[in-house]
Amino acid sequence: MPELIVPAGYGEIEYVEKRSRFIGRVWRADSETEAMDKIREMREKHWDATHNVYAYSIKEGGIARFSDDGEPSGTSGMPVLNVFRSAGIENFCCVVTRYFGGILLGAGGLVRAYSKAASLALEKAGRAELRKMLTCELECPYQLFERLKNELERLGSELESAEYGASVIMRFSMTEAELSAYSARVTELTSGASKPRVTGEGTRAVRI
Repeated sequence: MPELIVPAGYGEIEYVEKRSRFIGRVWRADSETEAMDKIREMREKHWDATHNVYAYSIKEGGIARFSDDGEPSGTSGMPVLNVFRSAGIENFCCVVTRYFGGILLGAGGLVRAYSKAASLALEKAGRAELRKMLTCELECPYQLFERLKNELERLGSELESAEYGASVIMRFSMTEAELSAYSARVTELTSGASKPRVTGEGTRAVRI
């Protein structure tokens, strides 16, 4: 999976524009099913809202969808999507709920209002880089365990688990570049007696 910029977590904001109440929400969504579940949940929660505008984008498959949900065409769903496109964010779902306050905002006002709600919700959620990680194991002697653990942490990783027997088996995850640097230090500290072994692959979201 290529490295992606995604929402770091859940973000929710609320503000009022000319008596209309806007509630913006952002989630990370790694599939269209996840995105549609959030949209359905908001429609059920805010069944009495004037509009539940949404936009989502999933990198895999190049999926991007949006809905104006009854607002004039081009004034809400696309502006919300554009907030995330401009920020380079993928794998997200954003729903902006509006309770009409009796004052028309006009096309330009709607674009600004929905864009603001999406932008503020994204700011609240934060951003993370989804990095490809290698899961690894390293067998080492007890006398070098703390030293190798410290080297692991110095490179920005952390020990996920350890198995204690005749020696210590350390388990951790790293990027390919980090593993290359760590392997060099392991070789140096163990005089070539130990070497990290890749056991699988995964991803990790790192807040940026």
